[in-house]
Amino acid sequence: MLTDIAQIPFILGSASPRRKQLLEQMGFNITVKPLDVEEKYPEFLAPSEVVLYLAALKSEAYGPVPADNSVLITSDTVVSLNGKIIGKPEDEVDAKRILQQLSGRQHTVITGVCLRSSHQRKTFFVKTNVLFKKLKPDEIDFYISNYQPLDKAGSYGIQDWIGMIGVKRIEGCYYNVMGLPLQKLYKNLQHFIEPKP
Repeated sequence: MLTDIAQIPFILGSASPRRKQLLEQMGFNITVKPLDVEEKYPEFLAPSEVVLYLAALKSEAYGPVPADNSVLITSDTVVSLNGKIIGKPEDEVDAKRILQQLSGRQHTVITGVCLRSSHQRKTFFVKTNVLFKKLKPDEIDFYISNYQPLDKAGSYGIQDWIGMIGVKRIEGCYYNVMGLPLQKLYKNLQHFIEPKP
């Protein structure tokens, strides 16, 4: 099984260096193919439905998957506070506002994943609850100035300094907060590549 996964040519439909790094650390043979997709979705969708919708949208934007046992992986991650999606910050002022919102409160990180080969498709999502301590204004300013979180949902990376000093508790998969729920991904890939009876 492990040998089978190592031999599969995986295509990562994402420009995220964090996702690429995580998959490489798992020993996957990865080719990166960034996809230019406008991340629009119907307003009535719940956050868990949004990530599934966008992961599938990115998958379809890739086009046909080669019939050489390749598996395309696309995903989308959102931060949800009280059921409302908090996107990526527009600028440093917006990043500060978002981190002030998350300070001292619990939020949910949701990642949707779409796996697709030339003959099958599977989607799933994973939720992780994250509780921040009450962040001091100078801690927020320091983080924004030194770690450039403008490309991150919720204005932070849990693997960064602010995650080290600010996260009090996590319920669920840590790697999900980084952008890929690795345990659930591995479990789904096992079923995905096993020969069908």
